[in-house]
Amino acid sequence: MVDVRDTWHPDPDEMNLTEVMSALSDPIRVGLIRLLSDGEERGWGLLRAPVSKSTLSHHLRVLRSAGLTRTRMEGTRCFVVLRRDDVQSRFPGLLDAVLTAADNQSVGSEVSLA
Repeated sequence: MVDVRDTWHPDPDEMNLTEVMSALSDPIRVGLIRLLSDGEERGWGLLRAPVSKSTLSHHLRVLRSAGLTRTRMEGTRCFVVLRRDDVQSRFPGLLDAVLTAADNQSVGSEVSLA
């Protein structure tokens, strides 16, 4: 797993549209966003996707680097939450549009909670 103790999270004004769109270009990452869209913080150990743990860690890192999620450490456990308000302030309506389209087309439906 990735060491997130010293992770960088971009400020909302540092979020770049092309990086956000690139992060949202993978069905697993869209599934993670769908799962986190309820606003609840989730432990990484609860996230299930049809990929290896290292690949899931990579997907979470891409989302964090783009500014879509925030990761925090608590002891040896990692937690992730969607930065909905920050994304909404920087790109109004983007998350709602992505989530609606993903729901309509079942994109990322293979991602779930343990």
